[in-house]
Amino acid sequence: MPFIDLKELTGLEIAPGIIGYIVTAESMTVAHVAITAGSILPEHAHVHEQVINVIEGELELTAEGETNRLVPGTAMVVPPNVPHSGRAVTDVRVIDVFHPVREDFIGTTFAGYDQK
Repeated sequence: MPFIDLKELTGLEIAPGIIGYIVTAESMTVAHVAITAGSILPEHAHVHEQVINVIEGELELTAEGETNRLVPGTAMVVPPNVPHSGRAVTDVRVIDVFHPVREDFIGTTFAGYDQK
């Protein structure tokens, strides 16, 4: 069973002010994400089911036209192919779990989300 020291991972810039430390397993991806206050996650959708777990700070998430504020101890499930976006109200730390594996998060670069 592999052990991963997150401090040894190279951060992946997902969007400006949003840095992920990515752990890829056989059937899922876990992203430990640091988000700077005011940073915007552009609206996007993906084939992955996603569970967003807020560990620190306050995050505003919009999915299917409904906006929710997530704080430590709260989570949000985003089904596959549902457009969603976000904004960090404060500095935020989240743990995102994706199924299946996010192939686009493997490596040290990420092309970014299409702007619509």
